[in-house]
Parts: sequence; C-alpha cells; structure tokens
Amino acid sequence: MPTVSEIEQALFELAPRECAQDWDNVGFLVGRRDREVRKVLAAMDITEDVIDEAVRWGADLIVTHHPVIFHGQKSVTDRDVTGNRVLRLLEGGLSAICMHTNLDCAEGGVNDILAQILGVQNPERFTNEGVGRCGWLAGPMALPEFVRLVSRALGCNGVRYADAGKPVHRVAVGGGACGEFEDAAIYAGCDTFVTSDLSYHQFVDAKAKGINLIDAGHFPTEDPVCGHVISFLSQRFPKLRIQKSASHKEAIQYYVEGE
Repeated sequence: MPTVSEIEQALFELAPRECAQDWDNVGFLVGRRDREVRKVLAAMDITEDVIDEAVRWGADLIVTHHPVIFHGQKSVTDRDVTGNRVLRLLEGGLSAICMHTNLDCAEGGVNDILAQILGVQNPERFTNEGVGRCGWLAGPMALPEFVRLVSRALGCNGVRYADAGKPVHRVAVGGGACGEFEDAAIYAGCDTFVTSDLSYHQFVDAKAKGINLIDAGHFPTEDPVCGHVISFLSQRFPKLRIQKSASHKEAIQYYVEGE
C-alpha cells in the first residue's frame, strides 16, 4: 500500500506545489510521512464532523482542499479550534494532506471543473496568478436563466447576484473567494463573473462597471473538485479505498420567509 509521502508526491503531480500562492500552506500537514494508507477520506475542509467520520470509517488519511493549519500556529492544544483539530487527528491516527491554491490553478483543477459544470467552453486563464477561467457559453442566456443553471448545477442553498443589464455569454469563473479578480474579468471582456464571498459594494457597483455578478457560495463553487481528486487517486493507487465525506456540506444556511 502507498505511504502518506507517496500520496503527497502524486497529488503534487496533479497540483504542483510551485503553483501555490506564497501565503498558502499546502501538502502534508499532519501525521507520519511513512505510514501506509489503506483508506482515504476526501473533503473540502477538516472539521470535527469530518474527523469523526474518518475515525468511524477507519481512514488513515484525510485529503482536503482547505488547509487544516492555515495561519501561524504557535501551539497545538485544545484551547483553540485549529489546535484541537490537529490533536484529534493525531489521537485518531489520521494524517492530513491539503491541496489549496495549487489546486485552484492546476489544469483540470477547481476552476476548470467549475467552468465545465457551468458550460463555459474552451476555458482560459484570465489572471496573472492563474486563478480563475473564462470563456464563452454555447449561446447567450438571460441572466435569470443562467442564475438558475448555476444554482441547480452546483446544488446551492441560495445565490446572490447583481444584474448589469447584459445577457450572459462570456463568463469568468473563480472558485471560492475570487472577488479581487473582478476587474481582471472585465478586462478579459466578460459580461458575467461567477465566484463567491463578494462584498456589498461590489454588488452596488456592478451595473456601473458593466458586469453581472453571481455569488454562488464558497463551498458549492469548490466542492466539485473532490470528485476529481478521488478519481485521480483511484487511478494512481487502485488498491486504495477512497470516498468523499458524507458529513461535510454547505455550512451557510438561508432563511426564506414562509418556509
């Protein structure tokens, strides 16, 4: 069976370490490098529920998109959320590998998958960082129709959007929090930008800037990449048992009057 180190090496072939942003923390973050792995649980985040699920299933390794240790961690104790999660991983005999901004930028990664799901044809990079993709739909669509497509395709709990008065034809996508690339999407000639975590003022200014904005949520725009990671690892290590977390879902809930 492969070791944690061998699986990390394979994942860096899928999403090279050098593609990660300087501030990011990717790769093998918790556990023993030489431990053999038989079961892998894939998820977007390492939460308490995901750890519980991994322990119940008898997993050896959790592979996630978001790093379990992100900012500088000066101690590992049960006094803070991150320290407590690291302790629970170690106590449960679990290792952790996290592929974040390198998987955002990678060919076939977060943004290529998001573009494919939303019908963006021949997607290309539109930022210097390599984050995000843009391209044309098969034909123009009315914004409300495209918003419905986004919501249904990604399984969103709710979608926030701003109408700039344009049909949707040339679309930019940015999985996760990519609002900082709005101007780059405009410069690339896009009439619509699908991402998440947009600010109030971005919605207010959308019409003046001439771009439809769709905030489909952080989890829904990135979660589809888990299936790609599972498929890659299954092909590379056929004897591994790999499954997607059933416990980790969209954390943000929307209240709708009358429900």
